[in-house]
Amino acid sequence: MAGESVSFRITRSTEDLAQTVAALSQRLVKLEQRLGSLELQLERIAAEPDADPEDLHRLDRVATLLADCRNLLGEDEADEQPMAA
Repeated sequence: MAGESVSFRITRSTEDLAQTVAALSQRLVKLEQRLGSLELQLERIAAEPDADPEDLHRLDRVATLLADCRNLLGEDEADEQPMAA
């Protein structure tokens, strides 16, 4: 009778261990998939071209021109306000 009890415990422990290993395997697969996805995202980001220095310079000039235009418009509005008063 004691032999059957020990055998049952070994069998039960083995089943629990097998379930634990299966659960860990599933989690490992999910983690590997997530890692693969993150690696793909990193590759896409790394493959994107850097900004062209000439384009950045042009954008800076456009920003300067816009600021100048706003200043001029602001001065025009300031000139018109006293006349209206």
